[in-house]
Amino acid sequence: MKPDPLEEGRRWLAQAKDDITVAEHLLQGGFHNYACFFAQQAAEKALKAYLLAQGAREVRGHSVGDLCLDAARLDPAFEGLADEVTPLDKYYIPTRYPNGLPGGTPSRAFDRVDSERALGLARHAVAFVEER
Repeated sequence: MKPDPLEEGRRWLAQAKDDITVAEHLLQGGFHNYACFFAQQAAEKALKAYLLAQGAREVRGHSVGDLCLDAARLDPAFEGLADEVTPLDKYYIPTRYPNGLPGGTPSRAFDRVDSERALGLARHAVAFVEER
């Protein structure tokens, strides 16, 4: 049986909010690379929540910018969100893998400024989706 689109969207949005909470704890603990990653994940899941709630059967991809553009086909306001939150895309690979960086390790490449910015963008994306 196919899940109810609104219920599936709510489920994904709940996980997005949980990812925000995890990112906040990681920031406070000084794990800034992972705080950035979980912030990106929160925004990604919020956007997927919107698309699923609108009836999408399957949503693929991890780019916050691309997901915003997919959502903009249904609601043009997502184009503006894309301009704002696309910087989160840079936190998908380099925050976890040393080969995603020119040198060093993810744990040393990201700082509090990065994680605070990422969290702010993620909170904005989640709130934007919640308003719809």
